[in-house]
Amino acid sequence: MQSAIRQFLQRLIPPIPEAVRDEFAILSATRLQAQSRALFLAMFLTIPFVLYASSSGADPQIRYGIPLAMAGCCLLGFISLIKDRNASGSPDLARKFIAESTFFSAAICVLVSVWCVLSWVNAPAELRLFYPFTLAMGSLTTIYTLATIRLAAILNIIIGIVPITIILLMSGDPIGWSAAGSLIMVTTFLFRLITSQNDQFINLLMLRHEMRDLAHTDPLTNLFNRRALAEHLERQIATGVEQRGFTVALIDLDGFKPVNDQYGHSVGDQLLIEVARRLQHACGENGIVARMGGDEFAILLSPESTISSSACADHMLAALVPPCDVGGHVIRVRASIGIATWPIDGETAESLFEAADRQLYAVKNYAARVQGPAPEHRKNRRSKSG
Repeated sequence: MQSAIRQFLQRLIPPIPEAVRDEFAILSATRLQAQSRALFLAMFLTIPFVLYASSSGADPQIRYGIPLAMAGCCLLGFISLIKDRNASGSPDLARKFIAESTFFSAAICVLVSVWCVLSWVNAPAELRLFYPFTLAMGSLTTIYTLATIRLAAILNIIIGIVPITIILLMSGDPIGWSAAGSLIMVTTFLFRLITSQNDQFINLLMLRHEMRDLAHTDPLTNLFNRRALAEHLERQIATGVEQRGFTVALIDLDGFKPVNDQYGHSVGDQLLIEVARRLQHACGENGIVARMGGDEFAILLSPESTISSSACADHMLAALVPPCDVGGHVIRVRASIGIATWPIDGETAESLFEAADRQLYAVKNYAARVQGPAPEHRKNRRSKSG
């Protein structure tokens, strides 16, 4: 039974995918904030007409007390939204604003629903339809305003529309039945419209997220690409503190072209994937690995990394020492690495890359003198494409 209820609730209010949860919260809060101001103002301006048209035979607390309480809530909500313009400034603020809006809208809906039901009961027969009509206009507008917050919309339907609909169905009056049927059809259509728009909104966010990932991801290794690394590096520099430096490393595989020539590009691609996996594992959680193009990789170690700048080269190269079993072939990987530390070796992204590049080529030149020219020695590594 509990499992069936859980499945029903998940279908009614499906969870937001984690990948877009923060973005969805911010956009929903922004939309709700903009529309709620106009909604609160419109509801506040409607109260005098409600007071004028209310049944004279109703209890004063029903006729005046509840509408004035609604007017106070609407005015309070409008003023709070005028003052708080940064509720969508962060995911946490957005979620807090959404939670408050859900509670606040439900509280106002309770007042409206109580006023409608009690007024309907005490009103003369010829005036009764005024109340469900007034409630329906306000509730349906509120529900549409809460379209991206499915829980809030459902609560408003349950609290605002369901009670008066039941009363109309039980009234025995054909006109009441007709009004109840209209309410059910309009509310059902609106809810289906809301859920459809909600799902489309989430799908669009997921599509945008996937496109953004594609723009920042190397398609072969699923590492960050050059653009993503540059953005991470710029952010690290912008938030960096000189007493807590960080490390940039450039890694170039030696003798990679013969692997492609001897075993084929498919084996070469699998070798690059294995190298990427090993470098990611070696970096740990406080470092990112990017494929700059071809057989060239880059590493950014944050200040929180336990790998020091002086130990970075040995640590990364040690991860590549064990032979790789790729496509039934045992292949040993050799690599050269250049290290740069911020802010000692450079204070900008360009200067850090240049410093790491110079050290990398110093390593390559030394290897060339000792072992002969490296097969993959190139004068301009920056021009390699992925």
